[in-house]
Amino acid sequence: MIPVTSRSSQHLAVFGLGGSGRATAHALMAGGAAVTAWDDNAESRAQAANENIPLADLTGADWSDIAALVLSPGIPLTHPAPHPVVGCARQADRPVIGDIELLAENVSDAVLIGITGTNGKSTTSALLHHVLQASGIAVQIGGNFGPPVLGLVPPGAGDTVVLELSSYQLDLTHTATFDIAVLLNVTPDHLDRHGDMAGYVAAKKRIFRTAQAATGQIAVIGIDDEYGRAAMNELAGNRSWQVVPVSVERPVEGGVSVIDGDLRDADGNSCAIGHIDTLRGRHNWQNAATAWAVARARGLTPAQIAAAFETYPGLPHRLEMVGEIDGIRYVNDSKATNGEAAARALASFQNIYWIAGGVAKEDGLVPTEPYLDHVRHAFLIGEAADAFATALDGRIPVTMSGDLETAVTDAARCAAEAGDIEAGDAPVVLLSPACASFDQYRNFTLRGDHFRALVAGLRAEGAA
Repeated sequence: MIPVTSRSSQHLAVFGLGGSGRATAHALMAGGAAVTAWDDNAESRAQAANENIPLADLTGADWSDIAALVLSPGIPLTHPAPHPVVGCARQADRPVIGDIELLAENVSDAVLIGITGTNGKSTTSALLHHVLQASGIAVQIGGNFGPPVLGLVPPGAGDTVVLELSSYQLDLTHTATFDIAVLLNVTPDHLDRHGDMAGYVAAKKRIFRTAQAATGQIAVIGIDDEYGRAAMNELAGNRSWQVVPVSVERPVEGGVSVIDGDLRDADGNSCAIGHIDTLRGRHNWQNAATAWAVARARGLTPAQIAAAFETYPGLPHRLEMVGEIDGIRYVNDSKATNGEAAARALASFQNIYWIAGGVAKEDGLVPTEPYLDHVRHAFLIGEAADAFATALDGRIPVTMSGDLETAVTDAARCAAEAGDIEAGDAPVVLLSPACASFDQYRNFTLRGDHFRALVAGLRAEGAA
């Protein structure tokens, strides 16, 4: 735990008592602060009470005695409407902050690396953590991926903390700064939370807050979309920042690029990554190029980074190869919760039997259209099935499977019956839903776990 000594003389309200909220309450109390906490969920309150966290309904609290509201990132801050507790804090003119703000206040001697973007945050964070750790750097990972940040071990001077940061978390920062700030990409997402694209982009750009008396903050920015290019141009004139552009579309001056699986940096170093299964696809090449840029900034040699890339195990639910049965490969990409993420998966394979559907995001299937020629057949599930069927009509064959179990059975049968796949061009049954899971699963992890279990069931049936 990292004690929040910066707030030792204050009374803080904590709203939201999931893992990060409870870790925040404990860290505040360990640092000497008084805490009053609440959650709308009775089970969460019971768990907090079990851990001796003081509870009281914050909508009826005396806010004149409270210095700030520490809000869990999933609680509505502005759109579609602020949570009533946020309204109470604002009416009392109290700041609304998050645990990232408290972390930054209390680990000033550590190197903070913040990573954000619409897609690829978790993979890039995990890959960078793996590279640094494999090379002997003292490093921890937390935030949107990994443990709650205030539950980490207090880092020593010069130690590194890798933080995956969602737009929700960044929206709750007001002074936090990062030694190395990463923006991978920006595509429409979470517009219901931020109101519009401008609000979403503004939240992401909070990662580039300039530190007071800054000396050499580093910004690693993916420039293959208009928002990344705009962010690069905005920082180009700021002497506090060294900007390192990243592209998988073209070589970039002063940055890192990956073209056809060949990574090159501004110093003339190169690394072949196209053969690494856990870094398959252009989207993962962007993740690898970003990790390379950050690792070089932390002093690692090209040889150290290349060796660590080879041993990176990958993450569950992100182009995860879960099995091969009778020549058919099964890939779990349940984390692809929007069209842009699914498009990246479709670009990574040929001869795809695609399982898609759930709760559609703003971009629908539009980003996948350039890669539909990779798809032999689509199997649609969940709430978005009808709309997706309409979008795909006349483009590719479609089966309305309804649920994941039926879709896996349908896709396996269809792939087996095709019978005309050339050697080396194996069919792939790909779960890459382009949708959130909430109509049928609590989260994408449970959806991916179910897919993995269904594939294991197919293997068992084949062995019987």
